Amino acid sequence: MKYDMILTGGVAMTPGGRADIDIGVRDRKIAALGDLSQDEADARMDCAGLHVLPGVIDSQVHFREPGATHKEDLESGSRGAAAGGVTAFFEMPNTNPLTIDQAAIDQKLSLADGRCWSDYAFYLGGSAANIAELPRLERLKGLCGLKIFMGASTGDLLSPDDPTIREILKHGSRVVAVHAEDNDRLQERAHIAAEAEDCSAHPIWRDVETCLKATQRVVALAEETGRRVHVLHVTTGEEMAFLAQHKKIATVEVTPQHLTLSDEAYRRIGTRAQQNPPIRDADQVAALWKALQSGVVDVVATDHAPHTLEEKARPYPQSPSGMTGVQTLVPVMLNHVHEGRLTLERFVELTSAGPQRVFNIAGKGRIAVGYDADFTIVDLKARRTITDDWIQSKSGWTSYDGMDVQGWPIATIIRGRTVMRDDELIGPPQGRPVSFRETL
Repeated sequence: MKYDMILTGGVAMTPGGRADIDIGVRDRKIAALGDLSQDEADARMDCAGLHVLPGVIDSQVHFREPGATHKEDLESGSRGAAAGGVTAFFEMPNTNPLTIDQAAIDQKLSLADGRCWSDYAFYLGGSAANIAELPRLERLKGLCGLKIFMGASTGDLLSPDDPTIREILKHGSRVVAVHAEDNDRLQERAHIAAEAEDCSAHPIWRDVETCLKATQRVVALAEETGRRVHVLHVTTGEEMAFLAQHKKIATVEVTPQHLTLSDEAYRRIGTRAQQNPPIRDADQVAALWKALQSGVVDVVATDHAPHTLEEKARPYPQSPSGMTGVQTLVPVMLNHVHEGRLTLERFVELTSAGPQRVFNIAGKGRIAVGYDADFTIVDLKARRTITDDWIQSKSGWTSYDGMDVQGWPIATIIRGRTVMRDDELIGPPQGRPVSFRETL
């Protein structure tokens, strides 16, 4: 047999487990698994000593385009994704204009064409302004699902009340991703932030009850309407305990930063640790790990949301919430693998198979014949230090600056094409829209 590429000598993370096999790629797809030592190929990649993972998918990023391209855009954000071993990303709708109508969707797809290093999809924002159009809009190609903001948003994207959320959930069928913070409680407690001396008050203002109340509300509405919801960036053990009892209707995301940073970071790195929902104390971090290890968590994604350091330097609470994350997803989580907090198999489930299942992705998320030839190739023994200088984002910083890790992305392969090897990007960018079974 003749292949376009054969990956040899690595340990492949297949649906059946770890396997010492070769991988044959033809026409951008995985064509064969097994001993391919006697077969021909246009190119061979020696993966001896490395692990070949299905392509990592970051299912929550904010790349700021259009509207705030001084701190990120689709090219720079996706460059960071490819540099960090991420083969596909799903981008959020709170851009300017908001991604809530056909024109905005078409604009984003046009902006992404020929400029994205990784494959991509976009969320459709759900709001009172577009409820009647949701069933039609959600079927458009290039959309991964719906997103609603129960708090921490402005304009037409804020859906703070139950009647609005209920109507959004009743209109359509695709998965609805939710930012669950109770807007009324945030407003009632805004004086805590206004009177604060620094950002260490952030988790006091946006407390556990703010998140738990919103999560309970949206799950009740999901059960009432029969609509699947995906609760994003869960930060509390209380929410995890509640969500564990409602897995039929709700899937769960957690971020690397909420698993890695604790409230000591406010003292150490200041507003670089400020995001919504907030970084919390060590007991809450431990509760998140317990939920991850017990299977409550379905997906790890980053909520990559950059701001410039000048913006971050504003006095709290004028300082904006958000941090970079797409490029550091793989090394930060591999370091947790190294330190024994999760297995490599569980990492694959959370970053490839999990997103595939939650969003009903077509042809990605596993190393199997017929699937896209997307691979994140990693060296579990590599020791590196994450630094601001390594970050490709326009913002040029990371909350993990100076962090020593073990485990590093060595190559990023997307649909059979190598786009990163040994920290060097290989252009030009050729990302394409991700396909979903519900919109084929």
